Amino acid sequence: MLSYNQKTINKPIKLSGVGLHNGINADLLIKPAEENFGIKFCRVDIDKEDFISANFQNVIEPILCTKISNKNGVTVSTVEHLMAAFFGEGIDNALVEVNASEIPILDGSASEFVEAIRSAGVKEQSALRQFIQVEKKIEIRDGEKFISIEPSDNDLIIDFEIIYKNPLIRTRRKEFKLSHNKLSEIYNSRTFCLYEDIDYIKSQGLAKGGSLDNAIVVKDNEILNDDGLRNRHEFIYHKILDCIGDLMLSGNRLIGHIKTSQGGHALTNKLLLKFFSDKSNWSLKSSKSLNKNAQINETLKKPIAASI
Repeated sequence: MLSYNQKTINKPIKLSGVGLHNGINADLLIKPAEENFGIKFCRVDIDKEDFISANFQNVIEPILCTKISNKNGVTVSTVEHLMAAFFGEGIDNALVEVNASEIPILDGSASEFVEAIRSAGVKEQSALRQFIQVEKKIEIRDGEKFISIEPSDNDLIIDFEIIYKNPLIRTRRKEFKLSHNKLSEIYNSRTFCLYEDIDYIKSQGLAKGGSLDNAIVVKDNEILNDDGLRNRHEFIYHKILDCIGDLMLSGNRLIGHIKTSQGGHALTNKLLLKFFSDKSNWSLKSSKSLNKNAQINETLKKPIAASI
């Protein structure tokens, strides 16, 4: 019988790598956590007891990554790929220790996080999960950009559109349904940028650790990475990966339909802030109450089993 119980990892996970934006090498230790602990980060280079909760209310400066902060001003950035891995692999409780201000970018996707979680194994806990059921449609518009969330029938759906003048990326749109689509290509899709934007990004103090080893770089009609794309939808799949990771900052898994055009970290965070500001927009459902609904989406009950 499929379980709605909370889950953590079986044993600690160690990973190391460079931060995409700060260029600093960091060691990452992901530890199992008790029931109802949630996902918390800890900067062990500052204070091993000062946690940063992975929550949308703690997001600051969501520029080209998601950065979270606690009340003491301790920050950690680029949490989105790891959060997406936690979402897809069904991890509800974990303590993430890092000895720098940014989570390692690894290969620019979530695949190495997912492989590590699967290698460590997942432990089912006694406490039941809770789910956030969307009750009303909420929308945020920022010029030509927009994002909305509305009710769905026991599923998480992300309808994402990207619009680029670049002739290779162009306008692309994909709808991802957790109930029907595997996460393998989402996990594998890397962050990307335009070659002509690199100097400006670096002038803002960002992308100090960026390279062709951890990002796709597009110049005119050419991909500069020797291995090209991992899949033909890699650009938009990476945007969906980011969105999943940012939605995981809700604290519980969402049941709703996301629609966005030219969305990103900042827009998703604005949506969550507006959505949760009014209790009538959502309701918290226990696993038991969801289990009473016929044909509940099985992928909301268990980790995704797709291979990488």
